[in-house]
Amino acid sequence: MPQSDEERLVALAARCERDDPRFTRALGAGRPVRPREYRRGRAWWTVAVAVAVLVTGAAVADGLLVTSGLILAGIGAQLFDPHRTRPRRCPRPPH
Repeated sequence: MPQSDEERLVALAARCERDDPRFTRALGAGRPVRPREYRRGRAWWTVAVAVAVLVTGAAVADGLLVTSGLILAGIGAQLFDPHRTRPRRCPRPPH
């Protein structure tokens, strides 16, 4: 069944509101912010902490700190991906 343009726009607005309410509110107020996919503040903080832990671990020759720094660097790099998806719940098996 073909949808009208109005129904598609309403569905798009509802999906946008559900996915990123902060962006939708700001856009409605006339002061748009970056969509969630392009906000990278947490990623930069994670990478900065990872570098600090990695350098500290190398300076004091502590393998646990070096390993922690490398793991945090990997997490920070993953946060830069704008197309990452949210974890989805596994469907329940049929009874």
